[in-house]
Amino acid sequence: MAILALDLGERKIGLAFSDQGKIAQRLESIKIGRAGLKGSIGRLQEICQKHQINKIIIGLPKTLRQEIGPQARIVKNQAQFLAKRLNLPIIFEDETFSSSEAAENLANEGFSQKKIQEKIDSESARIILQNYLEKIKEFNV
Repeated sequence: MAILALDLGERKIGLAFSDQGKIAQRLESIKIGRAGLKGSIGRLQEICQKHQINKIIIGLPKTLRQEIGPQARIVKNQAQFLAKRLNLPIIFEDETFSSSEAAENLANEGFSQKKIQEKIDSESARIILQNYLEKIKEFNV
């Protein structure tokens, strides 16, 4: 079961991937241009075909009170668009604190501040996916 995780941002989409459903790995980040998410569909379709993706996990930015706020509503609308265009099921995973955890992980790996900024979105997606994998592992044991 191949899974793609997305960390949807305003300027970039971070990507992570798992083919065995055990370990998440960073992929790339896609810059969002003037066309917005629509302009990224082609690249996302290529990635889904290349990795034979069965489902997509999208980080949902809840508030500190674990509520759905304005940013989460935007992400949910984007997810509906992606589900139709990519024809794949989408599951939401809480992404609270994933960016700060991603920055810390990358710093611990020895990346410079510039490289951290380049990789933070894909590392956030990796964290979101790994959290999801751990959650489903609990239910399958």
